[in-house]
Amino acid sequence: MQSALHLLFPPQCLSCGGPVADDFGLCATCWRDTPFIAGTVCDLCGTPVMGDAAPDEQVLCDDCTTLARPWVAGRAALLYRDIGRRLVLALKHGDRLDLAAPAARWMLRAARPILQPGMIVAPVPLHWTRLLRRRYNQSALLSKELARAARLAHCPDLLQRTRRTASQDGRDRDARFRNLDQVMRVHPRHRGTLAGRPVLIVDDVMTSGATLAAAAEACRAAGAGPVCVATLARVAKDA
Repeated sequence: MQSALHLLFPPQCLSCGGPVADDFGLCATCWRDTPFIAGTVCDLCGTPVMGDAAPDEQVLCDDCTTLARPWVAGRAALLYRDIGRRLVLALKHGDRLDLAAPAARWMLRAARPILQPGMIVAPVPLHWTRLLRRRYNQSALLSKELARAARLAHCPDLLQRTRRTASQDGRDRDARFRNLDQVMRVHPRHRGTLAGRPVLIVDDVMTSGATLAAAAEACRAAGAGPVCVATLARVAKDA
């Protein structure tokens, strides 16, 4: 059956639409040109850093050295540029829901070192008005597929936005944090489940980290155990 389907609908590259051997993959050229993050990375946000590190040495980028992050570890799969940016925008605004599963597998490969037994995987939430307009939460799609691939519990409504906020686009770092101050909370019905358990918060892109910080602070305030973050892409200053 699968062979027959491939004859009728040959597998296409997720990025350029060219022919590939398997479904939901990238062609050789797009794979080469996709900015996957590898090597030494910041332990708190996953951005690439120069040099090597000792096994027990914490590595921090410039941003994470100057900002107090309310989470203990973070990873990202891609840099937010070129094909990486195009894939993120296609998932977020282009109705490319088919990207969620392969993107989550890339995220899992990056996030494996920070996963913990019993961890709850949860997405950064959208306000209900924005969800109604967009029709889906791309972060929830990613968190669902990531939890499934990692065989961890998924809680899509763990977090709620208490009010609608203006877009973060065009704001500097401080303004981004002010815009999201105390804007999230843990859903009351999940407080008992959350108590003491490690949490992995999932989002599509990390820029300043303000959105993830609001989500992590809400989890910590509700009594969660260690909070980690994972994103599909990371905006890096020198990328």
